[in-house]
Amino acid sequence: MRILLAEDDEKLNETLVYGLTQAGFIVDACFDGEDALFYGEQNIYDVILLDRMLPCMQGTDVLAALRQKGIKTPVILITALGTLTDKVEGLDLGADDYLVKPFEQEELFARIRCVARRPHRIVDEESLSLMDLTWYPAENRLTGPAASCTLSKREAALLEAFLKSGTTTLPRSLLLLKVWGPDSDVEEGNLDNYIHFLRRRLKTVGSSLTIKTVRGVGYALTGIS
Repeated sequence: MRILLAEDDEKLNETLVYGLTQAGFIVDACFDGEDALFYGEQNIYDVILLDRMLPCMQGTDVLAALRQKGIKTPVILITALGTLTDKVEGLDLGADDYLVKPFEQEELFARIRCVARRPHRIVDEESLSLMDLTWYPAENRLTGPAASCTLSKREAALLEAFLKSGTTTLPRSLLLLKVWGPDSDVEEGNLDNYIHFLRRRLKTVGSSLTIKTVRGVGYALTGIS
C-alpha cells in the first residue's frame, strides 16, 4: 500500500516515515501544501495523511482541491486542532478520518487500515483477478492455473497496476509513478527490468496472460493467442 504523508514538522515527518515503512507501507513524504496537492493529483496513493496546518497551502485547501478534481483517495487529516468544529469542518470538506495530535502510531496504522477497507477502493479487496490470474495482496500470493508464487514489492505494485487496468495500455510514465512514486530518480531501464521479472512470474504460474510492449507508449496485459 502506497501512502502520501504531508507533514511540515521535520522530526515528526521522519518518525512517521520510519514507522510506516517498518509497518510495510511504501511512503512518499512532503512538507508543504503545494507539494501535497501535486503528489495527490497523481492519483497513485491508497491513503493520504494530511497535516491540517501546512506552509504554502493549508491542508484543508489541499483536501478541497483534490475532491474538486475528483480524487477520491481516502484522506486522514492529522492536526493539533481537535475541537468539534474543526473535526466537522474537516469531515465536511471530504476527509475520511480525523486524527488529533499527539497520537500513537498504532492508532494511526489502525485508522489507515480502516479507511483502506472501505468498499469503493478496488485495491482494498481481498483479491484482484483477471482471466486465469488472481493476486492476493494480504498474502503476497499470485496464483495461476499451474502454480502460485510470491512477488517483490515492486513486482506487486506493477502487477496491481495492470490488474486494475485490465487490458488497457499503460504509459511508461504512469507505471513509473505508480511503482516508484513522483519523487523518484529511477531510470526508465528499471521499469523494463521489472516488466521482464513479472513476465517470468506469469509464466511460472502458467497464466495465459502476458505483458505486451506497445512501442512508443508503454505496456499492456494481453491473452496469449
